[in-house]
Amino acid sequence: MSNFIVGLDIGTSLLKAAVAEVRGGKPVLRSVFKEPSSGLRKGVVIEMGEASPAVGRLFSEVKKNYKSGLKSVFVNIGTPQIRVQNSRGIVPISRADSEIYSEDVEKVVSSSQAVSMATNRLIIHNVTREFVVDGVGDIMEPVGLSGSRLEVNSVIIDAFAPHVRSVIRSIEIAGGRIGGLVFNPLIAGRSALTKMEKNLGVVLIDIGFGTTGYAAFEDNKLISSGIIPFGAGNVTNDIAVGLKIPVAAAENLKLHYGHAFPKEVSSKEIIELKKFSPQERGTASRRFVAEIIEARLAEILELVDNELKALGKSGKLAGGAVLVGGGAKIPGLAELVKQELKLTSQIGMTLREEWGNEGEDFADVFEDPEFVNCLGLILWAYDGEKRRHPSSVSGFSFKNVLKYFVP
Repeated sequence: MSNFIVGLDIGTSLLKAAVAEVRGGKPVLRSVFKEPSSGLRKGVVIEMGEASPAVGRLFSEVKKNYKSGLKSVFVNIGTPQIRVQNSRGIVPISRADSEIYSEDVEKVVSSSQAVSMATNRLIIHNVTREFVVDGVGDIMEPVGLSGSRLEVNSVIIDAFAPHVRSVIRSIEIAGGRIGGLVFNPLIAGRSALTKMEKNLGVVLIDIGFGTTGYAAFEDNKLISSGIIPFGAGNVTNDIAVGLKIPVAAAENLKLHYGHAFPKEVSSKEIIELKKFSPQERGTASRRFVAEIIEARLAEILELVDNELKALGKSGKLAGGAVLVGGGAKIPGLAELVKQELKLTSQIGMTLREEWGNEGEDFADVFEDPEFVNCLGLILWAYDGEKRRHPSSVSGFSFKNVLKYFVP
């Protein structure tokens, strides 16, 4: 039985893999790997002939020391075609003693999945928000209670089935075996948010290259989540158009001189464009570049805020906003979020409490918002194993986990 887990973050511009070993009841990070992505657009595999070889190159590095880890690869999915909807299930309790058993919980959760859905859609998560027993809600564990009716309020997350299958196929061709598929904002929330933040009310914003995911929590419950089809790559494109330079040069300029809050940038600071594109001879004001970045990021944040307004939570989440993903590294973003969302904000990182400390020091990885999803996949996988086999997590096994994560 393999004790290794691989978390694979398939991004539009970058593939990231983390390998962990379960020892002493905790996952221990052993290695991380990066590889330029190919054949993807906004999280969707559009060219299998490019996507699978890129994954294969990453897996070849993993195989050198952790070949057995490829038997249990947990991967993210975060396409804009994901749909998130609330649902409710109800079952009667007809036993003479009116006691609720685990099979009743399974039935009511299953009944909540009976939602209207096209044949080309696939449910990837059924997230329980609360159970209700005879009208009394906010119950997280109803087994052992007594009642005549059991209800569940759930969040159903489904995806366009061909997109899911293309991700699975690209990994299988590259030599990996899927252990589970997890929605991007959920794994980011699992990795970077504390229970206190989720109780107070918090919105996690995951700014990737092609998309931006968000997940809002309150009272330790998921209240909203989704994917916006804009990301840090759109910022790059805007810079390329605004300065009339190649996209590759615009990306490099963004990484070295980018800033999301123009008020903090001197109007006298000048950028020599030839540093990033040899054929260019002009200059650009760094504040002008910051204004371009601000405009696009403000648009993305407005879309997030529209979702919070629909919940009546705009500017009202005491835990503020937590920012993760590669786009979260843009200087000044936290200040822009405070201005646009009227919330406290911070750059998120992977929480260390649930990880073992033995082995090499990966402090830079845990503190990097770009690795939050990658490491969150490992925690999510570990959670699933603990739920199914609470007494055997030290002898880690992922048999039939795909059935658990992907109904």
